[in-house]
Amino acid sequence: MTTRTVLHGIGVSAGTSFGPAAFVTPAAGVDASEPACTDVETDGQRVREALNAVAEGLKARAEGAPETSKAILEATATLATDRGLIKGIDKELKKGSGVTQAVHDAVETYANKLRKLGGYMAERVTDLYDIRDRATARLRGLPEPGVPTLSEPSVLIAHDLAPAETATLDPEQVRGIITEAGGPTSHTAILAAQLGIPAVVKATGISAALAAGEQVALDGGVGEIIIAPTEADTAELAERSRRRASALAGSSGEGSTRDGHKVKLLANIGTADDARKAAAFDLEGSGLFRTEFLFLDRDSAPTVEEQTKTYTEVLEAFGGRRVVVRTLDAGADKPLSFADLGEEENPALGRRGLRLSMMREDLLETQLEALAAAYKATNADLWVMAPMVATIDEAKWFEAKARSYGLPKVGIMVETPAAAIRAKQVLSVVDFASIGTNDLSQYTMAADRMQGELANLLTPWQPAVLSMIRATCEGGSATGKHIGVCGEAGGDPLMALVLVGLGVSSLSMAPSKVNAVRAALRVHDLSTCQQIAAYAIDSWTADEAREAALRVADPMLRDLL
Repeated sequence: MTTRTVLHGIGVSAGTSFGPAAFVTPAAGVDASEPACTDVETDGQRVREALNAVAEGLKARAEGAPETSKAILEATATLATDRGLIKGIDKELKKGSGVTQAVHDAVETYANKLRKLGGYMAERVTDLYDIRDRATARLRGLPEPGVPTLSEPSVLIAHDLAPAETATLDPEQVRGIITEAGGPTSHTAILAAQLGIPAVVKATGISAALAAGEQVALDGGVGEIIIAPTEADTAELAERSRRRASALAGSSGEGSTRDGHKVKLLANIGTADDARKAAAFDLEGSGLFRTEFLFLDRDSAPTVEEQTKTYTEVLEAFGGRRVVVRTLDAGADKPLSFADLGEEENPALGRRGLRLSMMREDLLETQLEALAAAYKATNADLWVMAPMVATIDEAKWFEAKARSYGLPKVGIMVETPAAAIRAKQVLSVVDFASIGTNDLSQYTMAADRMQGELANLLTPWQPAVLSMIRATCEGGSATGKHIGVCGEAGGDPLMALVLVGLGVSSLSMAPSKVNAVRAALRVHDLSTCQQIAAYAIDSWTADEAREAALRVADPMLRDLL
């Protein structure tokens, strides 16, 4: 008999459920006995045919998928025939690798590039691996990996779940999803939330901890997993689900605290498709449009016309709602083939973001020209900000550039301790600032965002990080300038209370998280948020900060986490 065991991951789709575990069929992997490549042209054609077949299969799934899932499947299908990926495979074939080994190695190289980009692009590694596994299966003449036929409502267990699989799941048959990999903004997370399926990702050790058919329960809000749950466990989960539904009831409209203090609730986006999907949610615009996705995996920079078209589509999607655009954040660990400044000893501290734009003014000028054209065509509520600003001279330089193109609102990202500490001075020359909590945590704690072993240092609950946020907000208060947050911290209902208490006036997040954040704000007045923030920032450790915030917050908040 399996012993009751409690595991924890990251809750990405709220809700509770339980049922027998059903494991996703794993990928076949590289064919260890395949011959080396001796005919690059012939083997390259075989691989192209396999990738084209994968793309067509994904498009076929998209045709029958719900509208909310269709764009994700179509994007993955496009990735299957990406020119950069195919060039990488040809390169491996020329080295003599067999076809499945060439696909594996080329995908891994591409995946590492995406991981370095972080955020949304890092989450696309799952899509890339799905393409790899499907193409490999076709090259080996084996069935593609995927979800098994379910004989009863079950909880799916997987190392990771590809969007092609998630998009076509039946919520009546799939009671929950648990993966060992993935992240809060992955396609698995987004689709699970859209389908209303509770989901937990980054549940380390789940595959080894239980067998197919064994009972498992999960809470997709707090990330809790219970193997061999008791009757008391399942009753508690059912009660949590009821309380959460009650807490979210009526969560709509503008963001504000109980006493009417306004807090704009916005969406993080990366593409025009993201904009159209996010605009359908009940939110107040976009607090972060990551424009670098237009520039990646290209041999040359996008033209003014290409950029204008995309920016116009994004602005039109949101109508009169605010759209905050971050100019190109690339360079160093986000290399562009057409803007290679050479290798650096420490890319995280190198020529990235605005530093690259100051060395390649042509890239920024083209982007600003396109943004100005899109603004003129739409008269939208457009705000433009520069990434990785560290000094007042950098802020002045960018402000002058942006103003010269007639852009109405010019701001900066606060991602470095330098910008946070000197926020009063830096904000004196721009209109607003947005805090990128992911990078601000990295630079404050001297911990690489991509180093999983340092995850405990990278939480925004670290009192040192909270101190940086407070310093930024004090600068905003002294200058009368708006301070927003567009890092992952903004989507945490409890952290949202802390941020508002510190002085943040807008929060940008994954669209699916807006309802919970809005509900959390509406049961706390501003003075309570300020009290919660004071307890958190005065704590000695990150864990103590979170626990202190929970103690002061309304008990119903636990039902939103």
